[in-house]
Amino acid sequence: MGTPSDASTIREGFDARVSGIATLGEPVRRALYRFVVGQRAPVNRDQAAEGVGVPHHVAKFHLDKLVEDRLLETEFGRPAGRSGPGAGRPAKLYRRSSREVEVSLPDRRYDLAGSLLARAVTDAERDGVAVREALARAAQSMGVALGTDARSRAGTRPSRAALAAAAKDVLEELGYEPRPDAGGVELVNCPFHALAEDHPDLVCTMNLELMMGLLTGLDHAGLDAGLDPGPSRCCVRFRDVPRRRPRQVRPEG
Repeated sequence: MGTPSDASTIREGFDARVSGIATLGEPVRRALYRFVVGQRAPVNRDQAAEGVGVPHHVAKFHLDKLVEDRLLETEFGRPAGRSGPGAGRPAKLYRRSSREVEVSLPDRRYDLAGSLLARAVTDAERDGVAVREALARAAQSMGVALGTDARSRAGTRPSRAALAAAAKDVLEELGYEPRPDAGGVELVNCPFHALAEDHPDLVCTMNLELMMGLLTGLDHAGLDAGLDPGPSRCCVRFRDVPRRRPRQVRPEG
């Protein structure tokens, strides 16, 4: 089932993913990245600099930028083939990170849909239930994790407005492009657009369960979610939930 740590990975925003891609737009940086990932073992700065034909200080600058943007990772050790007393002190070595970066315009999150569908198939086989039922449960569980994670970022005892802002942040990070409208929030973009066009019933139901779970994790944030499909937008719409008026007690007599 979804956990807050899973949610933090899934909600990586568009800006962060674009930044990772933009980092590779610099030719020397791109050459260093290609060199590092093309080696069978982690390499040090000298090896990287020699491999692409740039000075040591230039390689250091660009390698550290690639680490900063989480495209490379570092460890300390000796390069392959060097060992024993005369090998010198361990040096910083660079290798490809485990981070996966993908950017699409408009923003799509087929990785999230794939994760939920794979989890649903696994759960359905294990529990002996229909895949659709398992998918609904998986989507709602992930939504709750996303909402719980967002609520924790909203501070201690957040107000209704703070929870609504937290919901907006998550929706933006997932690519939904939320826009306030009369009586609620419209989701201008569907992160699962191609899948929803081919399998609208399955994907829209999954989407709704995901959004309902998000609101549950956020303690609803003064919103409710329902299906309201329309052209060129998400099938889910959020509606404002009116505040409950305090019950008035008439004095006796």
